[in-house]
Amino acid sequence: MILLGALGLVAVATVIGLFVLWPPSAKVTEVQATTAYAVPGATFESGVITRLTDGCGGTDPMQASNANVVDACQSADVTILTGPRSGASTEVHLAGPAAVSGIAVGDRIQIFVLPTPGAAGGTSIDSFFGVDRSQSLLLFAIAFVVIVGLVAWLRGLLAILGLAFAGFMITVFVLPAALAGEPGLPIALVAASTIMFVVLYLAHGPSIRTSTALAGTICGIAITAIVAQIAVSATRLSGFTDESTSVLSGLTNDLDFRGLLMCGIIFAGLGVLNDVTITQSSAVWELRAAGPGLTRWQLFWSSMRIGRDHIASTIYTIVFAYVGTSLSVLLLLYLHDLALLQLLTFEDLAAEIVMTLCSAIGLVLAVPITTAIAVLLAAPPSVGDAGLATTEPVEPVPAEPRRPRTRQAAPENEMLRPLDWDF
Repeated sequence: MILLGALGLVAVATVIGLFVLWPPSAKVTEVQATTAYAVPGATFESGVITRLTDGCGGTDPMQASNANVVDACQSADVTILTGPRSGASTEVHLAGPAAVSGIAVGDRIQIFVLPTPGAAGGTSIDSFFGVDRSQSLLLFAIAFVVIVGLVAWLRGLLAILGLAFAGFMITVFVLPAALAGEPGLPIALVAASTIMFVVLYLAHGPSIRTSTALAGTICGIAITAIVAQIAVSATRLSGFTDESTSVLSGLTNDLDFRGLLMCGIIFAGLGVLNDVTITQSSAVWELRAAGPGLTRWQLFWSSMRIGRDHIASTIYTIVFAYVGTSLSVLLLLYLHDLALLQLLTFEDLAAEIVMTLCSAIGLVLAVPITTAIAVLLAAPPSVGDAGLATTEPVEPVPAEPRRPRTRQAAPENEMLRPLDWDF
């Protein structure tokens, strides 16, 4: 009852936070209206490549600045599929990375159409904008759902449904609230709490075991938030960690970039934190079922042995995930041939290190907290059942008389086979 009461208070606080921090649609619309991604009159159309030719015969104004990045260049004849020019043909240049990405005839691409002011006949400048990957991504998403359904059945599909809810929360609450200028840390706490309430109960069902994991997860989120605030302040991070933040600062003045960094720290470790807490909660109940005679102290340390192994593996997961997503940054810093302490002066690298360490601290401390809560809520030790805490004397079982050993005859064609003895 104490656990459910505490979770109820957290749920009420989460609902109040959603109500207070929910972004006003008028403010979000105003920010979006004042932020122009492209010049007025420009459109983005879809097209399919009908022919590819090595080399660029002309000069594409939109690609000229990238001509020296990579010497490779291709000319592509494209049939436009959308917009007022649907069915018309045009030529665009695939320069730089686009020319070596493996684009082939039949692929769909996005075209940036820039009308030419005052030109007769409504001429425009057509440039390559990007590859249309929607169909490929949709196929991989369908394959993912089918494989999860076949292997994990209903529970796996419910987990995917919870993942969809998390994406919904990020889209309709986190991003608009950040654009409206709300502080990033409260946004992250409210959103993470909402997501965990729905995801855990949806995927694992309502039970004391799930509630224990939820309580440990919320404690881990709170610890991560506290450590993140201290670390960001101590390391003097500004939140401007990459080119995207620089672009955002030029588009709107209401963003709290340090808050966004702390928000990212909380979300970075949320999935692994959920994994650890639900595993620890399940481990306690399974160990109690296997050893009903274990004292609570013995149950705690037996569960912590599992938790320590899980901590070791998840720390590797967090670090390797960062290395995989930031390999190009690490390679660029490696080329500078600077000392480690000098590399830490770069904010993009320091921010990732802070993110990794804060997530890891919250994860590690969530393990003993979740284990302790689960041990307190598990059934008490059963005196007299099989277990380490059994104190009643056990009557010795008389040994059965041993039968004489008799050698079994081996088949003639298996002379090298080891002898079988009947005990």
